[in-house]
Amino acid sequence: MRYLIILTALGLAACVEEPVDGRTAYIENCASCHGVDATGGGLAARNLATAPPDLTMIAARNGGTFPTDQVMSTIDGLDRGTHFSAAMPEFGAGDLGETVIVEEEGLGIPVPLKLLVLTEYLERIQK
Repeated sequence: MRYLIILTALGLAACVEEPVDGRTAYIENCASCHGVDATGGGLAARNLATAPPDLTMIAARNGGTFPTDQVMSTIDGLDRGTHFSAAMPEFGAGDLGETVIVEEEGLGIPVPLKLLVLTEYLERIQK
């Protein structure tokens, strides 16, 4: 996958091959609660007051459309809504890797690479 990485400290831009994989990011950050199959049955889920949701049904719960921006905001911790479990870590507070520029409606939007590939992985596994 090729992304435009913005090296803000140097004010440079470069195209690079980044070895970040969405499934790996999912396994490392989400599977303990949401399960390897993303259906909510991870080992850590047993100790939570609120069961983790089935991440393979995000689009189905949203009228058949995968809400990319909402999913990214939820993972990052920017906007979690009122019905959200406090058990989920705010991943945006940590290191989500290099920033890539995603073009949306002609505008370049900086997005952490790990957040982007994780969201793309979740979109691919929708039922």
